[in-house]
Amino acid sequence: MSKPSLPKGTRDFSPEVMLRRNYIFDTIKTVFRKFGYLEIETPAQELLSTLMGKYGEEGDRLLFRVLNSGDFLQKADEKVLQEKNSAELTKYIAEKGLRYDLTVPFARYVVQHRNEIQFPFKRFQIQPVWRADRPQKGRYREFVQCDADAVGTASLLMEVELVEMSAEVFSKLGINVAFHLNNRKILAGIAEVVGSPEHLTELTVAIDKLDKIGLEGVQKELIDRGFTNDMVSKLNPFLLLQGQTNEYILNELGTLLASSEEGKKGINELRTILQLLPSDETLGMKVIVNPMLARGLSYYTGAVMEIKALDVAIGSISGGGRYDNLTGIFGVKGLSGVGISFGAERIYDVMEQLNLFPESLSATAEILIVNFGESEIEKLLPLVRKLRKNGRKVVLYPDRSKLKKQFGYADALNIPYVLIAGSEELAKGIVTLRNMLTGEQEELAEDALLLRFAPIGNTY
Repeated sequence: MSKPSLPKGTRDFSPEVMLRRNYIFDTIKTVFRKFGYLEIETPAQELLSTLMGKYGEEGDRLLFRVLNSGDFLQKADEKVLQEKNSAELTKYIAEKGLRYDLTVPFARYVVQHRNEIQFPFKRFQIQPVWRADRPQKGRYREFVQCDADAVGTASLLMEVELVEMSAEVFSKLGINVAFHLNNRKILAGIAEVVGSPEHLTELTVAIDKLDKIGLEGVQKELIDRGFTNDMVSKLNPFLLLQGQTNEYILNELGTLLASSEEGKKGINELRTILQLLPSDETLGMKVIVNPMLARGLSYYTGAVMEIKALDVAIGSISGGGRYDNLTGIFGVKGLSGVGISFGAERIYDVMEQLNLFPESLSATAEILIVNFGESEIEKLLPLVRKLRKNGRKVVLYPDRSKLKKQFGYADALNIPYVLIAGSEELAKGIVTLRNMLTGEQEELAEDALLLRFAPIGNTY
């Protein structure tokens, strides 16, 4: 029998890892709710007609298809089968796919439930997504996204809110980040100026890889995609703007894009967002205008944003942007939206590398109750229930075993306290509390123990 294994790009999560993951999720949820975002869920599977054509050429290629149930080849065209044309064959054998992100399913949700929704509608969603990407460190085929979107308003106050919300999330998690900001209208203006407005998608796909393949790599890819040497040379002044102050970049863009009305709109939108934001010092996060930030997804139409950790080389850990036409694809026009997605997997990797998780997360419980036998356990059960009612995490060792084994169990699970109460202690109305870290023990009456472990709120 072969050894069991997992599909590439997927992982199991141990109890300790889940404690840490839930710490991230709950921290993000707390901030989302603080800003008035409401939680929804959508199915893992969506119709391919919902998903296809929303992410650009590369996104469509990375969609996981789900085979139709039953004899899915029965209705397939015989000629297509013989030609072994996988793209054409998919139309016959797969109607559904695993969601690539949470934004397109959200747009579908808004269209289907528009008569039940109060606009502007602010929602958040924390669920797994799937991409048939090449697995590597920090990039998985199954991963969780933490999305917040506001739809039904074109107000740039929503962009400002997403920046401030991001700053609070990463402040609570202890991660030093930089918030990169651009506008797709600026990119459209650049495409106009270089002389190829009809190739905006090709331009954004190429420059979105600037951090990965460098300046020469981007130039080569643009040439391969049909851009002339003259067009690429006109792009160079824009490529060289990175690293300057926001005001300098916006002023230079104003000069370079003077002939583009669309580009000037994008510059004005960025200026408005920056004007409404507090200073970087007050925000606790540096906001950087990055004219080469593209966010390859084709549905973005306005501001685009990306967050990068400063202390770990891992790429972006969050991103998003403004989309004006997404619901229009499903037949409902005039609903502008903007959103951001936090990459939980990369955030976890950053926090693990920098040792940012609270030490308390390694403990699966606070107290282990030693089992001396049925009589002692029966007398201790009311106390156990009181501790749990106080919000305390208590583990009752289920079997009567040697103390050494039960202490070893507490050590293995990083449980900081062991409660010892044999027949002698119970007769006196006391228990012995052992600190597993220091080895110190103290005798406590029940009231004193309950005072020590007084009621608390939700814990991780």
